[in-house]
Amino acid sequence: MNFTEMSDSSVLIDLGDRMKRERLNQNRTQIEVAQSSGVGLNVVKRLEDGKGCTLSNLIRILRALGKLNHLDSFLPEPGISPIELVRLSGRQRKEASGKRGHRSAMK
Repeated sequence: MNFTEMSDSSVLIDLGDRMKRERLNQNRTQIEVAQSSGVGLNVVKRLEDGKGCTLSNLIRILRALGKLNHLDSFLPEPGISPIELVRLSGRQRKEASGKRGHRSAMK
């Protein structure tokens, strides 16, 4: 699926559908997932209806469904590019420099 061409609301709806299918594949009710994740029933319902939830509640629900480890596939550790590593002489970057001309536009 090409998420880049979808609106934010369409992505939320698709995510909600996927969460619902996973819950049903595990033969669990919304109440069971809510209780095991420590969130309210309305949070599970809103997520499955494509209305979203907070990131912390999403993490709790993914953990309850045994899918939290899939976040690594979703957003893998980027690491440091070899060129950046040489430039920094082994130090880890802490700030972005921004695009040229961006700072003057902010003033």
